[in-house]
Amino acid sequence: MAENDKKPAAKGPKKEAPIESTADKAKKAKKSKSKRKSVPEGNFYIHAGYNNTLVSIAEPNGNVIAWASSGSCGFKGARKSTPYAAQVAAETAVEKSKVYGLERVHVFVKGGGPGREQGLRGIVNAGLSIESITDTTAIPHNGCRKARPRRV
Repeated sequence: MAENDKKPAAKGPKKEAPIESTADKAKKAKKSKSKRKSVPEGNFYIHAGYNNTLVSIAEPNGNVIAWASSGSCGFKGARKSTPYAAQVAAETAVEKSKVYGLERVHVFVKGGGPGREQGLRGIVNAGLSIESITDTTAIPHNGCRKARPRRV
């Protein structure tokens, strides 16, 4: 019995973790942080759908630096498709982008939902200056073939 109670010995010598000073930890923390780019001017995209409003802020070359939506701001169901939800989403995205030093934006609005106008007001309320507003809503050039007339 005494032989069975013994635990098997660990293979090899025990390794202890090296003790780090607080100065070493501070150096490592500084290295891991990436420097934030300064983006004074960017593009602000508002996609105003009938059920939700999506907002994204990008650098001039197209890299997205911040985004928000009515749903990500805590609105659920029918409240996502309200103008107020669009305004809150726009303000949230602007707050996220303030880290990059964003000041001026070119706005591109797409869709026919209720958040079109209120999204723009959210940008202004958050303190950004709007350089231009462009409507990029898709317009059908005669679109799909119409349904045949019903036989009664």
